[in-house]
Amino acid sequence: MNAKDEDHQRYGLYDPANEHDACGVGWLADLQGRRSHRLIEQGIRVLQNLAHRGATGADSHTGDGAGLLFQVPDVFLRVACDRLGFALPPAGRYGVAMGFFPDDAAGRDTCRRAVEQAARDEGAPVLGWREVPTDRSVLGATARRECPVVMQAFLDG
Repeated sequence: MNAKDEDHQRYGLYDPANEHDACGVGWLADLQGRRSHRLIEQGIRVLQNLAHRGATGADSHTGDGAGLLFQVPDVFLRVACDRLGFALPPAGRYGVAMGFFPDDAAGRDTCRRAVEQAARDEGAPVLGWREVPTDRSVLGATARRECPVVMQAFLDG
């Protein structure tokens, strides 16, 4: 048993014997499928801990695009969409598409129209759009210069 194993005990699916140097990937899950903000907080901690594995870009303040994948936060999105003037179908009956759009309004409109047409063609029309709030002040120079406008399209499914 090495020092790392002494600091960590087996728990659930975690086994310190599986610890080794590798590219940074972290997995967190509630084995009963419960939603919890605690999992999001833990996921952010995982991302912070991956910085030592080279998870930075051209400057030390720009990340490599790593992120979190989690269940659709239905209650949060339902409130946000109500504020934007459209209602969502019941949970599990809609989809959320994340898009990274040009900073200029004309380019963004062109992209939105293309997404809406493709969604209609596939039988899942766009119910509405939401611009995801971003805080560019926390970005490095490279990321700030290239930062897209993040949009969510809500699809009727």
